[in-house]
Amino acid sequence: MILTQWLVLVPFRLVWAVSPNDVPIHEAQQPLKNDVLAIGPDSLLATDIEQRPYSGRDSSSKDPSSLLALHKALVSIPSTSGSENAIALFLQRYLQSHNLTVELQPVGPLIPIKHGREQRNKQRYNVFAYPPRHRQTPLLLTSHIDTVPPHIPYSVRGDGEIWGRGTVDAKACIATQLVAYAQLVASGEIEASEASFLFVSGEEIGGDGMSVANELDLEWETVIFGEPTELKLASGHKGLMMLKIKAEGKGGHSGYPELAESAVDMLLPALLKLKKQELEEEGLRLPSSDKYGNSTVNIGLVRAGVAANVIAQTAEAEIGIRIAAGDPQLVKDMVLETVKSVNEKLQVEFSHAAEYGPVDIDADVPGFERMTVNYGTDIPNLKGRHKRYLYGPGSILVAHSDHEHLNVQDLYNAVEGYKKLIRHALGQRDRLV
Repeated sequence: MILTQWLVLVPFRLVWAVSPNDVPIHEAQQPLKNDVLAIGPDSLLATDIEQRPYSGRDSSSKDPSSLLALHKALVSIPSTSGSENAIALFLQRYLQSHNLTVELQPVGPLIPIKHGREQRNKQRYNVFAYPPRHRQTPLLLTSHIDTVPPHIPYSVRGDGEIWGRGTVDAKACIATQLVAYAQLVASGEIEASEASFLFVSGEEIGGDGMSVANELDLEWETVIFGEPTELKLASGHKGLMMLKIKAEGKGGHSGYPELAESAVDMLLPALLKLKKQELEEEGLRLPSSDKYGNSTVNIGLVRAGVAANVIAQTAEAEIGIRIAAGDPQLVKDMVLETVKSVNEKLQVEFSHAAEYGPVDIDADVPGFERMTVNYGTDIPNLKGRHKRYLYGPGSILVAHSDHEHLNVQDLYNAVEGYKKLIRHALGQRDRLV
């Protein structure tokens, strides 16, 4: 039982599971900002959140300060997409200190970082952890370490509300997955060798981290994905398609529009017609289903022009379509037909990194409420024939917002929920054997 003491943060010892060329030793040993490695149960016991009364009884943890300490440490580290380096190194140290073998899998740089006169790309990593000598396990618990911008510092408000970027999406999942597994190992209900962990970069920007994780060349019988599901078991989520529409016109003085061609005037009618397809009763209409409802179109970003007195020479829009039914190719054909029917000069570029239809998910575990969700996940990015579950604390309705938060009781309840899922996954395996 190698994890019986792992809820206590102890000094770490580096055990390299990757090449030193991938992560320079001096970089890995540098202390993180805010001294998050110094956060431990003793220091957390004196914080505001432990001093406040809670509604309900803490039945999920004999040492609640350890769960809150880990959650606080994770949220306190800024990790917007492209800047996941610091949190990956923190998790490496934390997991190694609890006797897990850790591999940092390079994902590739995304954001250029200035160092003096030079520009250097900051490396990004997936964090893959497993019990020593048990790289292949029947169960994988996974979530993502990146968040949407901007970083919002950790804070405690009201009666046990925890605020900050990533408190819900998805650092609550990471903390509660780790604690749930540790408690099951400590109690002797499962063997430490039965599960591993994968915490990936880039989920919020198309899933490049999970795509790279396929190169681990491993297969699991069951994978539990962590995302905010309000402590319900998700039975599926909509598909996703990301695209750009570009217009190239002819610039000129706004006082002489007859001598120019506005790229904005070219683009807008196509956007309006595409939005109309959400509810079009006749002709082209994006697909719908009883399970997922209507497909929806979001015009998320529009760029055009240089000034109000200059006719825009270029314009482009970035669009996300949540697919409720059908094959992505059908939706792609409809988009192309719609756009080209407005103006043949418009260019359409589809992102192949984010293109998939509705995703059905296993939801056969007793004792959970069930739901479908409209957001995308890394589930379709991880290849394999495994059973897949989607579960986590908090609501997606506050994620990505300036008021992202959850109640501390959600963390305790999520520990119990993950324990139930782990027991089911490994129990089902025993019956199959």
